[in-house]
Amino acid sequence: MSDTTPPAQPGPLAGLRVVEMGQLLAGPFCGQLLGDLGADVVKLEDPTRGDPLRQWGRQRPQGQSLWWSIVGRNKKSVTLNLRSPEGQDLARELIGRADVVVENFRPGTMERWGLGYDQLSEINPRLIMARVSGFGQDGPYAARAGYGAIGEAMGGLRYVVGDPSTPPSRMGISIGDTLAAMFATIGVLSALHERERSGRGQVVDSAIYEAVLGVMESLVPEWAIAGYQRERTGAILPGIAPSNVYPTADGLWILIAANQDTVFARLARAMGRPELAEDERYATHVARGERQAELDDLVAEWSSGLTAEEIETLLTEHGVPVGKIYRAAEMLSDPHFRARGTITHVPHPVLGEVPMQNVFPRLSRTGGQVRWPGPELGAHTEEVLAELGRTPDQVAALREAGVV
Repeated sequence: MSDTTPPAQPGPLAGLRVVEMGQLLAGPFCGQLLGDLGADVVKLEDPTRGDPLRQWGRQRPQGQSLWWSIVGRNKKSVTLNLRSPEGQDLARELIGRADVVVENFRPGTMERWGLGYDQLSEINPRLIMARVSGFGQDGPYAARAGYGAIGEAMGGLRYVVGDPSTPPSRMGISIGDTLAAMFATIGVLSALHERERSGRGQVVDSAIYEAVLGVMESLVPEWAIAGYQRERTGAILPGIAPSNVYPTADGLWILIAANQDTVFARLARAMGRPELAEDERYATHVARGERQAELDDLVAEWSSGLTAEEIETLLTEHGVPVGKIYRAAEMLSDPHFRARGTITHVPHPVLGEVPMQNVFPRLSRTGGQVRWPGPELGAHTEEVLAELGRTPDQVAALREAGVV
């Protein structure tokens, strides 16, 4: 498989019309996922500034947001002032022909604009509405401002991330927003399947704090039933050894996961110390867990004498799970990434080409693809409004009036 963008082909969601409203990440990432799989995604943006994500990112070469090139990919940008009655009327027309609408405004905003689900479903009973918010569409916290970081905190993730010697840490990415978007996408696909039976749409309510809680494993019953409070543990999972990041001779870090009995025996042979697997202090899973720190020290002492490349080669030969701690540079040069097209290179009108993560998961027959990067603000306004019967002159008049 090539790492360059192949010719456009229909994805599994081809023929599905999605109207994306809202901004930044939680709603737009849902739109990105649907667009990656072939849906026709029309993104409605404020005419004066567009989605703020267009300005985000620590690096903006030639004024271009690299973040936007990914989150805005495969979408059509239509400018529309949703605070004006004329803009709201146009939104209703667009949504009346759509299968899905995605929004992540604070609950109640769409209703104030006359675009709540009750109003929209009257003109489009088959409509599926994905609503992504901090705390959900009801309950005492629904009206609160709910950024992803707050959902990560209240969903339990922040408390368990980081080293035990430091305050709760951030994951390094906007994981709360993206989890809520992924759950919203699952909900949309489920609602589309159910619609085949009932002929009716419904609301998908994806709250950030619940999306985070949804991946927190057995954290709640561990406390409620066993009285066990999970704490921050840094790079290790307590009682699971050896499974950690270890230093290398060339100043890098490498992850080795050899906690299973048979795998630890293979690691011991690779280290030139096969007797460790027979030593009663390390011979069993429980014993290794009880001596986790001292075992990690033994592995670290060994790994410090070899380069990351040497360790990876040696442990791969011995069947021990091992992986370098990758940054973007390692991803771009890795032969496995290249063979699978994990990084795709997308033509960009200003930057020439932008490497970015490809479409996941893969489908064997009707896979998705990145057809274009995030477009210029309003690039598709005339095209999409023409579908509603508006002429170029009429669009120009709407633009003059600040509607689009």
